[in-house]
Amino acid sequence: MLAPFRGIRYARDRVSGIANVTSPPYDVISGGSLEHLRAADPHNVVRLILPGEAADASQAAAVLLRAWLSAGVLIRDRMPALYLYEQAGAGSSWLQRGIIGLVRLGSPESAGILPHEGVLPGLVAGRRELMAATQANLEPILLIYDGEPTVGGAATVSPAADAATTGSTAAGVIGAVAAERAPLVSIATEDGVTHRLWRLGDPGEQATIAGDLAGRRALIADGHHRYAAYLELQSELRAAGLGAGPWDYGLAFLVDSDAYPPRVGAIHRVLPGLRPERAAELAKAAFTVQDLQAGLSLAQARDHLAEAGRTGTAFLLAGGAPGTAFRLLSQPDPVQVAASMPAGVSASWQSLDASVLQQLLVTRIWGITDGVRDVLINHDAADAVRTASGLGATAVISNAPSFEDVIQIAARGERVPSKSTSFGPKPRTGLVLRTFGPPG
Repeated sequence: MLAPFRGIRYARDRVSGIANVTSPPYDVISGGSLEHLRAADPHNVVRLILPGEAADASQAAAVLLRAWLSAGVLIRDRMPALYLYEQAGAGSSWLQRGIIGLVRLGSPESAGILPHEGVLPGLVAGRRELMAATQANLEPILLIYDGEPTVGGAATVSPAADAATTGSTAAGVIGAVAAERAPLVSIATEDGVTHRLWRLGDPGEQATIAGDLAGRRALIADGHHRYAAYLELQSELRAAGLGAGPWDYGLAFLVDSDAYPPRVGAIHRVLPGLRPERAAELAKAAFTVQDLQAGLSLAQARDHLAEAGRTGTAFLLAGGAPGTAFRLLSQPDPVQVAASMPAGVSASWQSLDASVLQQLLVTRIWGITDGVRDVLINHDAADAVRTASGLGATAVISNAPSFEDVIQIAARGERVPSKSTSFGPKPRTGLVLRTFGPPG
């Protein structure tokens, strides 16, 4: 179920520019980029979504959010709406459009929202605490769905262009609005992406979109920890006797994967307590370990990784002193792979690079607890290598999983290991926020 809401947006005349107060999602922001975003404008949304690690950080974010609302830095739309959001790559190299709205929370069976990735309890707790303190969803999760027309609940193949011309589907409304109306917001961010936002306040358009999406299943592409936090907060408030309320819905950005195929990237690891020389030596117990020639760039080393990955699981090890050669890990011992896997998982799950990384390499061979302090997560390979080099640590660079593998595993009710996939393009944070009140 998709519902409109009274969105909260930045007032243009109270900030230096909308591009200066928005940010990438919280979990792809590194230390250097965090400081850059904070310096861009004193009202940048990172001050809300990443308020720090102090014991009262979430409460401080809540105080700041209320202050910005009171001062008119953030303004609430008068009437409930859905929001059309468009992202376009530099030089129109790619385009993504979708709808921002509220989705009803529940089990995969009742809500039709399907997770594909496991979560880390500590990260879920942090997001839940922030949501509870601010009484807000500060950034949407990314959901993808198959937008082919449905007949009797089953998808039928039909060209997206046909749907876009009818006006009676979500695709039709999206296409017409983008073509015919001026956006509320149009900005370009430093990464070359252009962002445009439209407010859809017409009840007829809202009903068309909601009706078209009703009964469809959506995959969580990005935001598993936030979605888990949605559910935990809902459960807590209901257990406290509060019953039904705004916590029964969560903020989401829904994209038709048929019209706008997602890009799936890899997520990499940095192991602060393990030097790359030691990591490589230990890995020889289960992998073929090859020292790549000195002087290779990261891009060249990743070409070797991609080639090795065509025939099976492979990883790059990097870090240590500047100029240290990359090491390629490949051809894991299948007996040790099988022995490291949890009981009951499918062969497809066992063959995932992320599963081999977590179960065999990190846990079994290196003996490291896969926690938020022992295993650092990084969406950017170059940043992971820089971080590891600065710490004298090991960076593990992975190949991206295929979209088909992820979908097939999710369809069986399994979840890939936490922080295995990086779906994109990710929505920009700060264009539309949502609080639990006032009603609507």
